[in-house]
Amino acid sequence: MYVRSAAAATAAFLGLTLTVFGAAAASAAPGGPDWFSNPIVYAHRGASAYAPENTLQAIDLAMEMGFDWVENDVQRTRDGELVVIHDDTLARTTDVEQVFPDRKPWRVHDFTAAEIARLDAGSWFGQEFAGARVPTLRQYMNRVQRNQQRLLLEIKKPELYPGIEQQTLDVLEETGWLDENHVNRRLVVQSFSADSVRTVHELRPDLVTAFLGTPALADLPRYAEFTDRINPWYTTIDSDWVAAVHGLVGAHGRAMEVDTWIVDDAATTLKVREMGVDGIITDKPDVVREAVGGY
Repeated sequence: MYVRSAAAATAAFLGLTLTVFGAAAASAAPGGPDWFSNPIVYAHRGASAYAPENTLQAIDLAMEMGFDWVENDVQRTRDGELVVIHDDTLARTTDVEQVFPDRKPWRVHDFTAAEIARLDAGSWFGQEFAGARVPTLRQYMNRVQRNQQRLLLEIKKPELYPGIEQQTLDVLEETGWLDENHVNRRLVVQSFSADSVRTVHELRPDLVTAFLGTPALADLPRYAEFTDRINPWYTTIDSDWVAAVHGLVGAHGRAMEVDTWIVDDAATTLKVREMGVDGIITDKPDVVREAVGGY
């Protein structure tokens, strides 16, 4: 850039410094916008287009691809262990039908943690992932910590698992994820259940929380009382709706935010960025990153 004088050069430098510092501060804040106002990219169930979802292999791959925000799903076994799996049955993403052929419909809550640990959660995706396991939440949190990643944790179908909110918080505490650094910079808890999100907020008011869904505009102020974000399916929103969410102050006294899902192509990425979303949850984080400029 051509600068005509020393004074102008100094002013330009200071302006650039303030701009970069402001962007860095926003990025460091929980849920703050990423560099140059591009949406934050969340690797949905890890890099799940390229590795079996919700496995340690999927979050390791996300790390290798350069993504520090990952998303997962938490459910509970028959004997009370929290495990990371999306469906409330084991059939789609494991070999449970072969290992336990007489246990149909293979619900997660009908199996013990030891039984689930026997299952292959990788071969369905590709033979190179044979032997991958359904991780416990403790195993998963330890791996995210090792990878220096950040986590968007979904409490899945809490109506099936009474008390899962407190139990999830207990595991987070035991694995070192409820100290100030993690709570302020590295963790968001979300659910499709407003009651579950409200419960998490009441138990740990310092945690950033998100509601999954698209409430009517008239209902948004009610959600702002106990959550910080509204995370909708991208097909259900437009710019006006996003602006309405941004116009509300959430549970922590900041403007509410919007992270949308599941966006896996460049055209849709650009569309939702134009709507003003703060984050994009995707199975193909590399595709989304490239579409918004390769950050």
